[in-house]
Amino acid sequence: MDNQFIFQYSWDILPKKWVHKMKRSEHGNRFYTNTDNLFPLLCFLKWHTYTRVQVLIDICGVDYPSRKRRFEVVYNLLSTRYNARIRVQTSADEVTRISSVVSLFPSAGWWEREVWDMFGLSFINHPDLRRILTDYGFEGHPLRKDFPLSGYVEVRYDDPEKRVVSEPIEMTQEFRYFDFASPWEQRSDG
Repeated sequence: MDNQFIFQYSWDILPKKWVHKMKRSEHGNRFYTNTDNLFPLLCFLKWHTYTRVQVLIDICGVDYPSRKRRFEVVYNLLSTRYNARIRVQTSADEVTRISSVVSLFPSAGWWEREVWDMFGLSFINHPDLRRILTDYGFEGHPLRKDFPLSGYVEVRYDDPEKRVVSEPIEMTQEFRYFDFASPWEQRSDG
């Protein structure tokens, strides 16, 4: 069985309310679903005889601030039995809670914690949803597009106090607009 057969078979047999769009490509096959049907869809893909997706490769988050449901969560799956890759994508906003898939794929615990830490997306029934890449006192979610590039606080080692201190960011200069004209080229102003 090849990847296209598994994908087409899944599309034909799945309840249509679970998947609202599918896309085939040479880089992988995609199912688009909503957050309410994510868990049943992943259960089907894991336990059905002709899919047997046993490996959750990773979970990624993407931020599209111009969209109403600005976050997209992408589950990259692998069927080692059939050598097939499937990508399941869902959209969410800041307040939508997504079903945790730790009970299906234990490795999802780390990936869901990363998505929570970097984007602020919450997962229902996650056994240990806490920060994984940033410090516990960190404010905000750094991979959101509206997070400032310089952050909110500066962490540095203070030698006189012999400890690490956090201080609000001090900008040393005002924002400037740059003239990108080359200073080596001569201008002819008329």
